[in-house]
Amino acid sequence: MGRGSLILTALLLLFFIVPADLLAQCSICTRTAAQLGERPAKALNAGIIYLGLTPFVIIGYIGYRWWQNNKIED
Repeated sequence: MGRGSLILTALLLLFFIVPADLLAQCSICTRTAAQLGERPAKALNAGIIYLGLTPFVIIGYIGYRWWQNNKIED
């Protein structure tokens, strides 16, 4: 298993271990979620966090690969 695969696996494990009890909703989404009930509101919140973190993971992976390919050997 390469270093990149190991880091990706660690990030995925961290993503699933961290609780999704963060408040990621704007005021409109909060009002909508309050009307839906507790369980759908938690699912909406988890979806917002997932959609927000996905670009960071992709850009981080691309940056890591770029850094690995351009690293100067001593």
